[in-house]
Amino acid sequence: MIDHISIGVADIARARRFYDAALAPLGYRRLSAGDTHLGYGADAVVLWISQAARPVPADPESGLHICFAAPGRAGIEAFHAAALAAGGADNGAPGLRPDYGPGYYAAFVIDPDGYRLEAHCEAAP
Repeated sequence: MIDHISIGVADIARARRFYDAALAPLGYRRLSAGDTHLGYGADAVVLWISQAARPVPADPESGLHICFAAPGRAGIEAFHAAALAAGGADNGAPGLRPDYGPGYYAAFVIDPDGYRLEAHCEAAP
């Protein structure tokens, strides 16, 4: 249903460093880049990031977050570690989330602009 999503950031170079590191373990890479934009995906851009004069990061009270499909638990653990090393903040360590489903394995981070991100896979309980 959704073709892509776009977010605005305060510092495109900082966003490039963060998303290059955080998305690589999930099998996503930078497919497009310019002075004011970045595009990430596996085969096609599904996440556009643009330099914004007044970015509006996700409000923790809004419930808005972006969830990336992961190839497995190891990818989720690497996503979480890479995101933290690249300036993100922990918002939920890798692990099973039985409230979401018996095999729901995920990790949660907050990017340097305040966007809440998740990496998820279904794993045997």
